Amino acid sequence: MEFNESFGNNLKYLREQHGITQLQLSRETGIAQSKISRWEAGINAPSLYDALVLSDYYGMTVNEIAKLD
Repeated sequence: MEFNESFGNNLKYLREQHGITQLQLSRETGIAQSKISRWEAGINAPSLYDALVLSDYYGMTVNEIAKLD
């Protein structure tokens, strides 16, 4: 599985486990909802900055988000 797909699947899993929508995650992190949608679909990977923002939000490292099983 490629990084884009793995990170996106795990990001969606985390978001759903926290009971929030893409729009809520966008508002809470300042990351555009369209970016979150593309990441969850495995179309794009986040920039390092965005990945760090998400890791801080979830209290995990970027590696933990990418490799969540």
